[in-house]
Amino acid sequence: MRLIAGLGNPGAGHAGNRHNIGFMAADAIHRRHSFSPWAKKFQGLVSEGVLGGEKVLLVKPQTFMNLSGQSVGAAMSFYKLAPADLTVIYDELDLAPGKVRIKIGGGNGGHNGIRSLDAHMGKEYRRVRIGIGHPGAKELVHNHVLGDFAKADQAWLGPLLEAVADNAERLVKGDDSGFMNKVSLAIPSGKPEAAKDGAPKGQSHIRQARTHQQPAVKVPQTGPMAAMLKKLLGKD
Repeated sequence: MRLIAGLGNPGAGHAGNRHNIGFMAADAIHRRHSFSPWAKKFQGLVSEGVLGGEKVLLVKPQTFMNLSGQSVGAAMSFYKLAPADLTVIYDELDLAPGKVRIKIGGGNGGHNGIRSLDAHMGKEYRRVRIGIGHPGAKELVHNHVLGDFAKADQAWLGPLLEAVADNAERLVKGDDSGFMNKVSLAIPSGKPEAAKDGAPKGQSHIRQARTHQQPAVKVPQTGPMAAMLKKLLGKD
């Protein structure tokens, strides 16, 4: 048996969070491959199915992210599984949105769910890291990961989740490079849109104004104003 765990936080309020992309991936696999209905067990939601001819247990810990290891560890212990039998899918701040990378072992990168898993079963399990991007400053991280995906993210998020589900058998077979390649090819490579006024996207309105040439002011040649200007400027 193999175990695939998608990490996230329980509850409707967290369903669309970037931190819950592991849950989203597990749900996509569940739908695509006709797994059994979700059931409460091991402090989580579990479902059984078959991928690539091998029995697989999907797990979505319901302990909240920081205690994910309790749920996954309980399932691993019950089925007498080794870390090599475990694949964990979760969000990665240090990858651009939509990028997917797989590794076995390594550090937790500050991810509390992975820190909890490491504490319960060691580090030698497969990690499927899905990029959600970094907000740019440490103090913004909390709100970023617990914030919902933006509307613009749906352009890559939907295709990514579908590709994860379509190629889940590759994870079971250990075809990590094939999995990453298939998911990468499924994500559209969009180009930045130009601003509606024709200025480069992202350029401030102040800078745009500075770059536009101001129209020349017409000086009257006749009349009272013309006479006053000639007097002031010392012109005949």
